[in-house]
Amino acid sequence: MAEEMLAALERNCTEFGIPLHALGSDRQGIVHVIGPELGLTQPGLTIACGDSHTSTHGAFGAIAFGIGTSQVRDVLASQCLALDPLKVRRIDVDGALGRGVTAKDVILEIIRRLGVNGGAGFAYEYGGSAVEAMSMEERMTLCNMSIEGAARAGYVNPDETTYAYLKGRPFAPKGDAWDEAVEGWHSLASDAGAAYDDRVRLDAPDIEPNVTWGINPGQSVPVSGRVPRPADLPDAERASVAEALDYMGFSGGETIAGTRIDVAFIGSCTNGRLSDLRAAAEVARGRRVAPHVKALVVPGSVAVKAAAEREGLDEVFRAAGFEWRSAGCSMCLAMNPDRLEGRQVCASSSNRNFKGRQGSPNGRTLLMSPAMVAAAAIAGEVVDVRTALGPSEASR
Repeated sequence: MAEEMLAALERNCTEFGIPLHALGSDRQGIVHVIGPELGLTQPGLTIACGDSHTSTHGAFGAIAFGIGTSQVRDVLASQCLALDPLKVRRIDVDGALGRGVTAKDVILEIIRRLGVNGGAGFAYEYGGSAVEAMSMEERMTLCNMSIEGAARAGYVNPDETTYAYLKGRPFAPKGDAWDEAVEGWHSLASDAGAAYDDRVRLDAPDIEPNVTWGINPGQSVPVSGRVPRPADLPDAERASVAEALDYMGFSGGETIAGTRIDVAFIGSCTNGRLSDLRAAAEVARGRRVAPHVKALVVPGSVAVKAAAEREGLDEVFRAAGFEWRSAGCSMCLAMNPDRLEGRQVCASSSNRNFKGRQGSPNGRTLLMSPAMVAAAAIAGEVVDVRTALGPSEASR
């Protein structure tokens, strides 16, 4: 069935003159990585794609959301969609993030606090001094996992960081058109006194590296924390927590640090960009993966892979005992042979820790940042990247 879908795609692209980045193209990769890197993602666009993590593109000041198969048909036929209006929740993250704390930790913290259903009916607009200081790749990570909090879209106001990232990219405006575009993009930012349906504020210095312990992305704790006990929680939460503990093999009350892992995966549309690989490589440099751990690094696009190889990151990973793979989704959702076996525990930089997500119906996933995954791969267990590898080596 998949082969016939690809054959139909090739025929239709040929017939209607649509560019196709087929196997072997240097523009292959995960759509949420290659869209921005090609400059196709721009402020003010409405971007719809048949994948829930389309929210990634909202980092550029676009309205971006995933749609289903029937809606893909409707967009291709009409360029239109019927949607209910969304409420907007402004989430401000103020102050400076601590050493070793990343955008992945920020979004896991937000989901833990607001819940996996807390964003239903909302778009999340991220702001505050910590978000303004983030690179575009960090902002993409933040917006990417908005959907894990049930928000339909994530959004960051376009600014000079946005324009600097886009300038000169293949599909970005050129010459006078660039100046005109930037002038228009400036007008898209929310007004200082804008009214929101809800507002939430987090203090950046209080956020630690986060690790999930359960079966949804909201079931996480700071790396210094403990897995919860059902008895310590409100009645409404006890059943779901008990289910997660049973599946994950936790009893409740134990520290998340020290949890033994079998597999380490660095990649995905959440954390498969060049800055993610750099952060993980800094942790891996000069060290070796624990003997019992299978570790793999999967760049998010062909361009990311090539850039990492120019910097020698592939050599750093290989020397440390990681497998260096071609671009793709890989173990995020158990593509091809990249899947968990039996009850294996995976430290993963991806976005979902659902039952069976990584291929085995009994496999267990712990979500964390790329640097945290690299540290866990080396230690053979969950460790705090801020302290386990020395004061100067826990990468931002």
